[in-house]
This record gives sequence, structure tokens and C-alpha cells, in this order.
Amino acid sequence: MTEAVEQTDILIVGAGPVGMTLHLALAAGGQKSLLIDRRPQQALQADPRALALSHGARELLEQIDGWPTRAATPIETIHVSQKTGFGRTLIDRADYRLPALGYVVRYRDLAAALAARLTDGALLAETEILDTTPDDNGVTVALRHAGTLRRIRCKLLVHAEGTPADDPEVTVSDYAQHAVICEVTPTPGHGRRAWERFTPDGPLALLPLGDEYSIVFTLPPAKADAVMALDDDAFVAALASQFGRSMRFSKPGKRSRFPLALRLRTSLHRGREVWIGNTAQTLHPVSGQGFNLGLRDAWQLAEILLKDGVDRSNLAAYAASRRLDRDGGAFFTDKVVKAFSNDCGPLKLVRGLGLLALDVFPPARHFVAKRMIWGARAWP
Repeated sequence: MTEAVEQTDILIVGAGPVGMTLHLALAAGGQKSLLIDRRPQQALQADPRALALSHGARELLEQIDGWPTRAATPIETIHVSQKTGFGRTLIDRADYRLPALGYVVRYRDLAAALAARLTDGALLAETEILDTTPDDNGVTVALRHAGTLRRIRCKLLVHAEGTPADDPEVTVSDYAQHAVICEVTPTPGHGRRAWERFTPDGPLALLPLGDEYSIVFTLPPAKADAVMALDDDAFVAALASQFGRSMRFSKPGKRSRFPLALRLRTSLHRGREVWIGNTAQTLHPVSGQGFNLGLRDAWQLAEILLKDGVDRSNLAAYAASRRLDRDGGAFFTDKVVKAFSNDCGPLKLVRGLGLLALDVFPPARHFVAKRMIWGARAWP
């Protein structure tokens, strides 16, 4: 007997927030799609990360009723400075007449808000892809779900989860840095202010989350090893020393760590396949641009597919439409990390002058801030 082949217009691999955003944006426009994910549905609740979402991301997610209002902590000001060096700049939401510059949300809370919008049958969890067979008219995917072998034929296959390091289409630039993340309680309270503090080891971010700060503590791998091994009191002391300002920390939560690299896929589409989110690019967490970029990927792909249909020629238009936003985000984060993650005297002077210029010259500061809030849509 010949195995039956199921049909769907769009198959989305990866049911994280980016994949679910694409699915829900398509559904809002009347286009059906199917999500598949290798993980059990509850696995997203174990993710330890906190996400810095721009106000622009909130505007997109609200259109699909996927914004986790009660779980989001607003960022009203962002203080940017360098350790053992002069110069600083302050970005204030009042300058842009916004309720907040951005928001900090636990990954699990955003995932839960989006998952609550999925209809029955929209997601096949715990699904293993066995093979993909592309041709000019679509892609046939062989998979195993709930112990059963299935074949699904789609007009478009969207990759929305993970970036394999050994893929020849992906270029990798290792920063030789690891991000140690956890939550701590600050004294005094955070006042809805985020901090981006540049140090010779790498940027240190403090992001307001509830009554706590979500910490992104960037360090060389050996120092990250040492920090992970510290007891809570010693960890708090190391954090305070790296921050170098008058704030006390207590009650550190569980620590996790991630290696950091810039990963860029050379082409965003091939035949009837397209890559979005982390499958297209993985950025350094400095300035919190990577995840927001992935959400904009999903939204722009949905806009093109809803307007022009699921057609192979539209994928080239999608790739072209993402070039400015994607390249700009990757260039900005990469250059900032490389320029600020050192203790070079001349560079320290240049950095200080740059931060001072942003502070005293509002048009330059507004250009950077609007780019962080809305991406390339903020230009010119």
C-alpha cells in the first residue's frame, strides 16, 4: 500500500515564540499553517531566559492577542555606560511619547501567552523530522509523531527553530564569551530602569523583571566557569564588583550559561524553504536585538504571504525586504561588542566620547533608540 500524504499550505518547524507568532499572524489573515516541534509542549516552560522586548514587538504581538500584559515589566529608561571610563547616555521613554521603551518578559510567559491562542490541531509536538524532499512545487516532509510515521506535503516549509553550527550556509563568529544569566533582587529597587554596563570582559545588562533584575553577565569562558562555581554570597559580590556602582544585590536565583556567537545564514530562502528567527541569525544579546529581529522576521513574512500568496517568487521578495533590518542589527551588535569588550586606553577614550555625544546630541540618540524600538521600520 502507498502511504497517504497529508497536505498543508505552510509547515512551520519550531513552535517557539517566533514560530507561533508567524502561525498566528497568518491565521489572523485567513491563511492556515501547521506547526511542528521536536519538544513536548510543556518544555518551553523550563526555559530560564528572560527576553527584552521592544515597544515595537509589543505593537506586533498585540495585533494577534499574544501580548502577556500581566507578565511584562516596562523599561522606562536605559542607562548606558562603561566601567572605569567616562561617558554615559540615558534614553528615556518620555522622549518618544511611549509608555515604555521596551519590556522584560520571561520566555515561558511569552510562550504561554502565544500557545493559549493556538487552536486544536495547530501543533504537532514531540515530532521528529526524518527527511525532507524539496521540488519546484513544494516540500514533502517525512516525520514521526506519537510513534506513527507520517508524510506531509507543503507549498512552503518555514524553519523557525535552532541554528545548526555545522550548516555550510551558516557563518559563525565566536565572541569567546559566555552569558551567565540569573535573577537577583536589587536594593534600592530598579525604578523600571535598565542598565547596559560595558566592561573589559563584556557587557553586563540589568533588566527590570517584576521586583527583580534579570542579569546577563557576559564573561570569557574561564571566568564564566569560576562565576558559575561561586556560592550565592560570592556571586553577588562578583556581580557588584563588575557593576561598579552603588547598588546592592541579594537573593540570586538559579544560574544558567550560554556561549555567544554571531551566526548568519547566507541565504534566507532556497526553493520552497525559508529561514526566520534564530535559524536565520543569532546575535549577541547586547542591546537585546536578536529576539526582536526574529519577531519582525515572522511578521514581515506573514505580511508578504498574506498579500501575495504562498508562491516561490515571493520568498526572494521576503529576503530582500529583511536585508536592511537584519544586516543593520547584526552590524550594530557585532561592532558594539568588539569595540567595548576590552580595556584599551585609546578605545576607552573614543567610547567615552561616543557615549557623551549620544547624551548631548539628541538626534544621534534618537536615531539609535528608534532603531532599537522599531528596527529598520524606524528609518529614515
